[in-house]
Amino acid sequence: MKPDMFRQPVSIFVGLGFPAEVRSVMDAYRHLVEWPASLRDATHSVALKACRAALRREIEAETARGLFAAFAEKHELLAPENNMIAASRLPGDTDPHVR
Repeated sequence: MKPDMFRQPVSIFVGLGFPAEVRSVMDAYRHLVEWPASLRDATHSVALKACRAALRREIEAETARGLFAAFAEKHELLAPENNMIAASRLPGDTDPHVR
């Protein structure tokens, strides 16, 4: 496994609410760099600095992952993980809106 890969991806919403999995420090770094300047805050700064440090191998990728996940949570970007969605549906459950 590459040193910048996360053990578990961070699922976030991108674009028009489509889920995406951030699997590495470089993926997280790209999302942070593309974040609009007008919306950047202290959480963004800390996550961006952590990703830069992880890319230089000064800190562990998992440390950067945690800070990126905190940024995503603060900005309501976290998406439910696919296995969590599947686990929340019981066999035989149907959508109450579909008849």
